[in-house]
Amino acid sequence: MMRRYLAVLLVLCTLGSLCACGAQPTQTEYSPGDNRLVIYTSHKQEIVQPIVREFEERTGIWVQIISGGTNELLDRIAAEENDPQADVMFGGGGESLQACSKYFQPYASPELDSLLPQYREEDRVWLPFSSLPIVLIYNSKLLSAGQLTGWNDLLSGSLQGEIAFADPALSGSCFTAAVTAGYVCGNMEETMQTFARQLGGEICSSSGDILTAVEEGRKKAGVTLEETALKQLGPGSDLVMVYPREGTSCIPDGVAVIRNAKHSENARRFVDFVLGKDVQQLLARELFRRSVRSDVSADPALPEVYAGAAAHYSIEWASTNREKLLSQWAFWFGQEG
Repeated sequence: MMRRYLAVLLVLCTLGSLCACGAQPTQTEYSPGDNRLVIYTSHKQEIVQPIVREFEERTGIWVQIISGGTNELLDRIAAEENDPQADVMFGGGGESLQACSKYFQPYASPELDSLLPQYREEDRVWLPFSSLPIVLIYNSKLLSAGQLTGWNDLLSGSLQGEIAFADPALSGSCFTAAVTAGYVCGNMEETMQTFARQLGGEICSSSGDILTAVEEGRKKAGVTLEETALKQLGPGSDLVMVYPREGTSCIPDGVAVIRNAKHSENARRFVDFVLGKDVQQLLARELFRRSVRSDVSADPALPEVYAGAAAHYSIEWASTNREKLLSQWAFWFGQEG
C-alpha cells in the first residue's frame, strides 16, 4: 500500500514539474461549447487522473471522464453509434478495440514515427498506449522457487484448482493470457481446454482479485499483467513474479477516436498527447508500464519480452476469433465446474 501511495505521489510531483512553466490553470468547472472532451476510460484513476489534469492545463480543454469496464464501455459506444456521447476510448486491450474497430475513426498521429516498429501499423483505427507483458505469480509460502517456471507448469495438473484466473469474457488481460498460452504451447484449442480445466471450476470475480487471491493464500499461483504484479512486489509481500520460460506476449492497450465524435479535433489532440514523449516517460518511470515509443527506455531491470516465443501474437486473429474462443472456453470451464 505504501509503495502504491509513493508511486502516485511521484506521479503528481513529476507532472507538477512538467507544467511549471507557462501552463494554464486547471479547469475545474464546465467549459461550454467545443472547448471540451469526453473520455470513456477503463484505466484506473491513478493513471488517468494525472494525465488528464496535465492535458487540461496544457491545452485549456475541459475534460469529462466516464469510467467503466472495457466491455461495458465498448457496448455503450456501440449503442451510441448514431449519436456518440464520448470522443475518445482510452484503455482496453488491443483485441477488444480491434473487434469494435467500426466504431472508431482512423487517425494517423504525427507521433507514429516515434513508436517502436511493431506498433506502427498505420491502417489501425486505434493506437497503442502502453505495452503489457503477461506474467505468472505465485505465493512464496505455498510454492518454492522452481515449482512455477512457465505455462507448462500451469497445464501439468499439479496446480489444478490452485490457479487464480478471471473470466476471459470479462477480463481483457485474462483473454490475452489464455490466447498467449495457446500460441506458446503450440495448439490453441487443446491448450485453452487444458488451461480452463486446471481452474477446477473456480474463477476470480475480476482480474484485480487475482493478486489478492494469491497473496492471501487462497490460491497458490495466478496469471496477470507485469504492471499489476510490479505494483505489489516489494518488502513484506509474499508474491513472486515469473516470466514464463517458454515465452510470453507483450500486447498493447490502446486509445482511439470515436467515429463521428462531437469534439474530434480535441480527441486527436488527446491521442497525440498520450503518445507524446512526456506521458510515455511518465509511464515507464512512475507507473510500472512499458512505453510504446522507441525513444523512451524501459527500466533496465526488466527483461526484453517482445522477442519471446509469442512475439507473433496476432491481435487481428485473436479479435476475429474472440467469440468462438470464449464460447469454447465457457464450455470447457463448465465441464470441469
